[in-house]
Amino acid sequence: MARLATDTSAAGHLGDVCVLGLGKTGEAVAAYLADRLGDRVDSVTLYGGARSVDGPASQALVARGVRVVLGTEDVQGHYDLCVASPGIPEHAPFLRAAAACSDELIGEPELAWRESPQRWLAITGTNGKTTTTTLTTQLLQAAGRDAVAVGNIGNLAIGEVDGRPDDRWFVAELSSFQLAEAPRLHPRAAALLNVTPDHLSWHGTLERYALAKENAFANLTRDDLAVVSCEDDWCRAAIGRLERRGLRVAHVCVAGDPGTPCAAFQRDGRLVVRLDGVEHDLVAADELAIRGAHNVQNALVASALVLEVGAADSDVASGLRAFCPLEHRIEPCGELGGVHFVNDSKATNTDAVEKALTAFPAGHVVLLMGGHDKGTDLTSVAAAASRHARVVVCFGEAGPRIADAVTSTAAGAEVLQAPHLAEALDAAIGVAQDGDTVLLSPACSSFDEFSGFEERGRVFKRLVGERIARNGGAR
Repeated sequence: MARLATDTSAAGHLGDVCVLGLGKTGEAVAAYLADRLGDRVDSVTLYGGARSVDGPASQALVARGVRVVLGTEDVQGHYDLCVASPGIPEHAPFLRAAAACSDELIGEPELAWRESPQRWLAITGTNGKTTTTTLTTQLLQAAGRDAVAVGNIGNLAIGEVDGRPDDRWFVAELSSFQLAEAPRLHPRAAALLNVTPDHLSWHGTLERYALAKENAFANLTRDDLAVVSCEDDWCRAAIGRLERRGLRVAHVCVAGDPGTPCAAFQRDGRLVVRLDGVEHDLVAADELAIRGAHNVQNALVASALVLEVGAADSDVASGLRAFCPLEHRIEPCGELGGVHFVNDSKATNTDAVEKALTAFPAGHVVLLMGGHDKGTDLTSVAAAASRHARVVVCFGEAGPRIADAVTSTAAGAEVLQAPHLAEALDAAIGVAQDGDTVLLSPACSSFDEFSGFEERGRVFKRLVGERIARNGGAR
């Protein structure tokens, strides 16, 4: 599918623009463009999609001069530019129809970058994006810089463009969906945390998914920095391609010094970043409030990004010590009779669970896994769960399949089953021992029981709080 035809430069004339989707992204993009009607924008047409219906959002856009077409994916006419919402797969007829009518098709972060291209940092990967984006933003702020987190983290970049101060950094969490439609996005530095199978129904293959992630580096030059993990095959392959382009690449290796001119690694339990041969010794890993080897990696990536753009070592170190776990990401949420409870509801795929387990001593975890069954291969996560957990409580739609997978491993974790999260928590409390951690790290989406991982995590915390109150802190 042809994507790039015209050169719609930043702050240039946008012409006739089509917007796809009447969700949060489409509404924000259409509103931004509507403010420029009669100046840099000739017309704005929003196609809501087959299931879209009239309501307050569409009516508000119409009142601002946007032509809104609802209930169809049959895009008609000719457009200089089309801006697509990220939830529409690139193989979908809706997107193909729009591309056929448009000189160029891009996503919302690309539009925001074109409108305001200075001082961008980009972060992508299958897991850890939100933690790393938030940490990078806070480290910049600790260094006295004006910075805001944008993108897939929930704060649309296009909504931050108007009134943006010249010195404000945009720290952009970018999904594979967003990067697939970002042909000219050029951050000052970009990071790739990891690549494991996810969103394959959108991209079609793991290779297409991985290459979409790599688009974060497509426009980097030798004056920029790519920060890439050494710890999975896809990332290592990306490093090779980037270095063949002559780019500066910081190899991120939790296990030890990779020996490259630019690197971020652990040495004797301390976090170290090396940029062009100059080392920055920051903090001891055990000073971090965020736990697990994956969070050491997240901290190394964030540190490399902010040091690259001029943050002082002392500010980075103090910011790392001050950073606390985010909600639903290995989030401590209570203690009952010597048993600790941790909410990792954001772990909606198997790789995230395997990483979470590294945060706790083997044999002292009661692991809650389950939810909506995405049909993922469970071989690796079942082996990791059986090695690290003393008990695995399987619940929800995927519970029986997870239980079978863990039971079939050679290691000896006890396996229990429960119909729903509440019963799973009670089963976990029943078998937990003093010093154990009851860890909700589901490896599944939540749609069999909840509206999303956020609701699941908050229900888990509420249930934990109720049981602590009921028992007065003793089991």
